[in-house]
Amino acid sequence: MSFGDLLALFGAMFIVAIVPGPAVFSVIARTFSSGFSRGLMMIVGITLGDFLFILLALFGLSVISEIMGTAFLFIKYISAAYLIWLGVNLLKTKVTAEDIQESKESSLFTNLLTGLMINLGNPKAILFYVGLFPAFINVNQVTAYDVFSIMMIASVAFGSVNICYALLALRAKRMLKSPNASSIINKTAGTIMVSTGALVAIKA
Repeated sequence: MSFGDLLALFGAMFIVAIVPGPAVFSVIARTFSSGFSRGLMMIVGITLGDFLFILLALFGLSVISEIMGTAFLFIKYISAAYLIWLGVNLLKTKVTAEDIQESKESSLFTNLLTGLMINLGNPKAILFYVGLFPAFINVNQVTAYDVFSIMMIASVAFGSVNICYALLALRAKRMLKSPNASSIINKTAGTIMVSTGALVAIKA
């Protein structure tokens, strides 16, 4: 791939990344409720899911995604149920003056796994890559350099946008320090989590 191809591919991915989807809403809600570190780990999980889809698309294994349709469906519903469960817990949380701290109810690894499941629960992502790559690369002559370059581009394009969303959520949270404001934040984050989980579950 030439530098021009890489730049054009980055532009296409970046434009898609800016449009908020279930993954972005999940990152925002997780950062609101549990802090930047856990939101960041969710972004890492989402990126790992992108890596898997990129490999499937580049090496002509999209048929595997169809064979694994049941598995993808199972993952989708598991991730949807988990998001809804997190949201309900946030909606039920009562905040006091002593409790205005970042919630630590979930480990970093759990958030990474959640991000991965959210992405894998959306197998349409592989169709995006399958449709996009032929315009930028000869899929019959993929080199290790091409694979590495595309993964890095995806990491920067999608990762940078998701991190920006997480930082915006963190900044908004820091501006609201009173118990009443924290309660509103929890209810907002909880509503986003539940809504995102429902969207993941019902999305065809």
